[in-house]
Amino acid sequence: MALEITWFGLVVLLLAIYAILDGFDLGVGFWHLFGRDEEEKRINFKAIGPVWDGNEVWLLTGGGAMFAAFPPVYATIFSGFYLALILLLFGLIFRAIALEFRGQSESPVWRRNWDLAFGLGSSLVAILLGTALGNVLAGLPLDANGDYYGGLLGLLRPWPVLCGLGGLALLAVQGAAWMVLKTDGTLRDTYKKRLHQAWIGFTSLYVLTIILAFFLAPELVARAMSRGAFVWPLEALSLALLVAIPLLAGAGKDLFTFLASSGFILLLFALAAATLFPILVPSVPEAAHSLTAHNSAAGQKSLGTMLVVALLGVPIVLAYTVYIYKTFLGRITKA
Repeated sequence: MALEITWFGLVVLLLAIYAILDGFDLGVGFWHLFGRDEEEKRINFKAIGPVWDGNEVWLLTGGGAMFAAFPPVYATIFSGFYLALILLLFGLIFRAIALEFRGQSESPVWRRNWDLAFGLGSSLVAILLGTALGNVLAGLPLDANGDYYGGLLGLLRPWPVLCGLGGLALLAVQGAAWMVLKTDGTLRDTYKKRLHQAWIGFTSLYVLTIILAFFLAPELVARAMSRGAFVWPLEALSLALLVAIPLLAGAGKDLFTFLASSGFILLLFALAAATLFPILVPSVPEAAHSLTAHNSAAGQKSLGTMLVVALLGVPIVLAYTVYIYKTFLGRITKA
């Protein structure tokens, strides 16, 4: 039981770290679509160039942890979301290629095409990840074997899609907060305005998502209400951080603005975990078919062995991440 709970928390934490770190990369990619000149676009690339590939490692780590600890959950998600995951991979691939290929030619057409690939690929990934999380929160139609049978159109329900748009807006906030932290002068001022615009957009979508959940995701609301002692404190803290983001940005507290945005993302994952636990993939309408940390966990020996591996490996990845960020600390003053 303890191992199952530990792995439940570890998977959620790893995915949250990925959302925070690669989230600002994706947010910068979204804002790249609105780049005004070549200098701004070069700075966008320089701001994430040293760290983006390391940030993606956390997605692989989270997926690997899910595969090791909860194989049926991994199988259900990756088979049920197969077409969506193919689109996700295309988005990640085009973003990565754009980062490497854009500077290989001085042709305006060449650069414009890769700018578009970078921006659209990043935006697509953000929307798909938000939609996937929305589907898991709202619940999926699962059969007695835990297999998803809703098809691709079943993933495009209004509430999960709204979560996808909210995910894009939230990562736009995260990306703008990162760029405010990494730039100076007029570009920093531009990103402060973009941060405020994205914050308004996300906050509006967040409120709308909560309201519509009562009508479009009633099972989720019922679970949240039943976990009030855990959910309400986390919700109150997350709202405090959400309000703090524009206040800190307006006060020129760039690092704390980014940390507040990152903390808000972390608390969203904590809220999801507190609401769902021990469920990993809720089944709707047949709740008995849900995949939980208990009925989908690997054997105790496997969980114990993999926990030792994780306790050795995750600190190494974390140390590498800290080293890279420390090495490239500071603002970008020129393209």
